[in-house]
Amino acid sequence: MGLFGRSDKESSTRGMSSGNNTFDFLVVGLGNPGKQYARTRHNVGEEVVALLASRHGGSLKTSRDHALVDDIRIGSKRVVLAFPTTFMNESGRAVRALSRRYGFNRGPIADRLVVVHDELDLPPGTVRVKVGGGLGGHNGLRSITADLGTQDYIRVRIGVGKPVNKEQGANHVLSKVPAAERQTLDVGVQIAADAVERIVAEGATAAMNAFNGQ
Repeated sequence: MGLFGRSDKESSTRGMSSGNNTFDFLVVGLGNPGKQYARTRHNVGEEVVALLASRHGGSLKTSRDHALVDDIRIGSKRVVLAFPTTFMNESGRAVRALSRRYGFNRGPIADRLVVVHDELDLPPGTVRVKVGGGLGGHNGLRSITADLGTQDYIRVRIGVGKPVNKEQGANHVLSKVPAAERQTLDVGVQIAADAVERIVAEGATAAMNAFNGQ
């Protein structure tokens, strides 16, 4: 799914020049850039990070790290929100660059990286939290895993349902969504944002206990 990128501009790195450059979590919402892909199944991860920015007084801005970025506080935690503006299958470029810029590469990143993404193996709107595991054929996860050298990061998975057959997989995630299903996905995006907040506040295990039984 090599879809076109958008130009990046230098972003403000708030808080990075003061010496207090410790961030607690990097939350990455996956999707494809461009207006034609907004509100498709493949971009629910993007919607979650945009919602989190709005909830916590932030706004995603272009950066030189191949992503729209903001840093916010969720409770006492400092959180970097990002939506890669690369194609989905190059998401790892942005995650690797952001991990360097915000200091996540100074130690193990897996327990501080949350990736929010669409999931074919879950019914539309269903949200599940997972730590590590397989990639499920997801090109964004594959790219991130290859660039970071680990797949043990936290995932917040938003169900988008299966296509009729595998040959229609790309069309399923990139095409317009029927109105009724779109309403279901909107609820899922809200729940996924709640799940990210629970991960930040209480950890992945607490979030799994709270959301995986719903």
